[in-house]
Amino acid sequence: MLSELKTAILITLILTVITGLLYPFAITGLAQVLFPRQAKGSLIMVNGQVIGSSLIGQNFAKPEYFHPRPSAAGERGYDAANSSGSNLAPTNPALEKRLAESAAAFRKENPTHAGPIPADAITASASGLDPDISPATALAQCERIAKARNIPVATVRALVEKHISTRQLGLLGEARVNVLLLNLALDGK
Repeated sequence: MLSELKTAILITLILTVITGLLYPFAITGLAQVLFPRQAKGSLIMVNGQVIGSSLIGQNFAKPEYFHPRPSAAGERGYDAANSSGSNLAPTNPALEKRLAESAAAFRKENPTHAGPIPADAITASASGLDPDISPATALAQCERIAKARNIPVATVRALVEKHISTRQLGLLGEARVNVLLLNLALDGK
């Protein structure tokens, strides 16, 4: 029995070193070599200062900026330390109320948008920190932004079109627009 206990402890220690130390260090080193920008968080720098990450959504509330998806991460949203969706079932009245409130807020912020509201404009993502919006959501906000910045709507629409990322490998995901990068382009940075 004692030899079996020694063997079990030895195997536990060996596997702990392999899976807890060697493997994570090897993968981290490989990621640093093959994907250095992504391994460092895809940070965006302006004037030598980090202003965000292209992988984590941020809240933009001013009328002159594109607004991201609603966030359910944390009490006020956009809390990267508390990343999560709302976890409300489709039949939950709280979800129905939140969607109605989000739709009303979207219509109030974008009164000239007459079409249907894109789903991602009123629903939170699974992480609550989605950095992207659909091209439809971006285009629905163009008139508000053009008015707030006193520039032609065509200029804002062209900027959106320029920042649309297509499906990865032609089939994975959907077309999308990174809100932070689009807002930086609006500011000319």
